[in-house]
Amino acid sequence: MDSVSVPADTAALALRLLLATVLGAAVGANREMSLKPAGLRTHALVSLGAALLTYVGLQFGRSGTDLSAASRIVQGLVAGVGFIGGGAILHHAGARPVHGLTTAASVWMVSATGVAVGAGLWRAATIAVGVTLVVLTIGHSIDNALHKTGSPDTD
Repeated sequence: MDSVSVPADTAALALRLLLATVLGAAVGANREMSLKPAGLRTHALVSLGAALLTYVGLQFGRSGTDLSAASRIVQGLVAGVGFIGGGAILHHAGARPVHGLTTAASVWMVSATGVAVGAGLWRAATIAVGVTLVVLTIGHSIDNALHKTGSPDTD
């Protein structure tokens, strides 16, 4: 079972930050191939930043009496990533008036991935990214099939 821990050495920290970057880049590559507004670099950097902030918060908790520092950093991170995701959402008139929600959700997801890796929960992060890639890949086909068979609301 994984536990929240802080790496004892620089190599372990570097591996955490690298893993967060790679996992974020994997989701970003999917978005990049779909020509979405936030791609590989954005997703990689969000995941890396989240991992680093989580690590820093854990360090604050270890070095002082404020054990809630990591929790507050994660809360701030979630709020901040919401602004990045909001920038990916576009609204315009048409059959599908809102675009970018999936990309915004994927940016949010890689921030959670970075938090998990930064906290040492790399197995959970890796599994979550695998599931995310399945959803992004297969979900698009399912969405298209549902839109072809569904009828628009008349409310």
